[in-house]
Amino acid sequence: MLLYTFPCPPLQTNTYLIAKENHGPAAVVDPGTDSTEKILHQAKKDDLKIEKILLTHSHWDHFIDVQALKEKTGAPIYVHTLDAKNVESPGSDGLPLFVSITPAKVDHQLQDGEIIEVGPLFLEVIHTPGHSPGGVCFYLKNEAVLFSGDTFFHGTIGRLDLPTGSAPKMWTSLKKLSKLPSHTRVFPGHGPETTIGKESWLSQAEEFFHEM
Repeated sequence: MLLYTFPCPPLQTNTYLIAKENHGPAAVVDPGTDSTEKILHQAKKDDLKIEKILLTHSHWDHFIDVQALKEKTGAPIYVHTLDAKNVESPGSDGLPLFVSITPAKVDHQLQDGEIIEVGPLFLEVIHTPGHSPGGVCFYLKNEAVLFSGDTFFHGTIGRLDLPTGSAPKMWTSLKKLSKLPSHTRVFPGHGPETTIGKESWLSQAEEFFHEM
């Protein structure tokens, strides 16, 4: 599996380009600030055709380049139903926008348990509300890889004090993710890679983070 990470300013948001192998279909997860040209450059080097743009959620730093990337590639945009409105009308989620964001038409509204195909890669949609109502993780079972967005990171979780946050939903989401195989590699929305096993607190997150 090919997996490239592009940390994007100003919040070092991780944008990912994934494909099974060279000369085939690819997908982008969370196109952050000024990520489009970097993504296209790498895709050209590996002879990849970007077929899907996948959003873990609709906070501005995770989709700021989505319309630019869509225009360059023609790839459809995928986001959960509960976060779709904010992609089409940035700022409607109540979070302040520090930059201008071009609205983008959502082509496909994700649902929990849905399987997204990117060539021979199969990504299961796991609905993980808590940081945002339509937050999702993308789980590649065969590759033992999880894209966790801002649901959790190495050693911590996504913010709950935003207008989109819900602590009770977050605890439920983290317990769900704690049941994945411990060797699963986790690629979060910010910060370094980790594994499910290293984040042994997931099933007891409420005890550690209840004041967030």
